[in-house]
Amino acid sequence: EVQLVESGGGKVNAGESLRLSCAASGFVFSDYAMNWVRQAPGKGPEWVAGINSGGDRTEYAGSVKGRFTISRDNAKKNLYLQMNNLKPEDTAVYHCVVVDEGFPQGWGTQVTVSS
Repeated sequence: EVQLVESGGGKVNAGESLRLSCAASGFVFSDYAMNWVRQAPGKGPEWVAGINSGGDRTEYAGSVKGRFTISRDNAKKNLYLQMNNLKPEDTAVYHCVVVDEGFPQGWGTQVTVSS
């Protein structure tokens, strides 16, 4: 069974940092590119960052570039998102997503940033 379990969210003040993790199971993690996607209350999903299967190419949304870093450990089947200098507009539920069709989405992890 394919599972994606996000963790590491929490409530922080603006300027602080969080590190999100995503534990993958049930598929060959190292074969797939991965994304982090977030959804704020009342808004649609927003792509945040992506990483290729080997972990040597990354891309970021303009709103997070320079503050967030996506990485992966294929041996541990984990995806990460280091988030620095958090802003209130980063408040959202964060999901890790397989870049392919047919994969389920996890429950996500809530990030709340207070000003």
